[in-house]
Amino acid sequence: MNNTKLVEWVLRISVAGEFIGHGVFALQGKKDWIGWFAQFGVADTGLATQILFFVGAMDIALALLVLIKPVRLVLLWMTFWGLWTALLRPVVGMPVWDFVERWANWGAPLALLLLVGWPKNLKEWFK
Repeated sequence: MNNTKLVEWVLRISVAGEFIGHGVFALQGKKDWIGWFAQFGVADTGLATQILFFVGAMDIALALLVLIKPVRLVLLWMTFWGLWTALLRPVVGMPVWDFVERWANWGAPLALLLLVGWPKNLKEWFK
């Protein structure tokens, strides 16, 4: 296996691990995360739990897809989602260092996207 393929697999496994881990926390209805919904107008704990469950299931599904095939559009979504969830920490009152600590949450999917190649046209986003 050449170095590029090895790096690709390290990133695929890393991205999948991060999204599976967060997905499982979401499926479990992590209490802190449920509380954050109220700051965005979702005060109903039951609704917040349902949304979080959906997000968790989607995170896990996308993580498994990246292990099967790193689709560029999925990697772009994971980059934005990882950035948003990292930025969310200081937004809800946590120290900025909680954001800094999570740079890999968006950096790893972005690195994988760049490694597999930035698409040249719309069709390539789905490859």
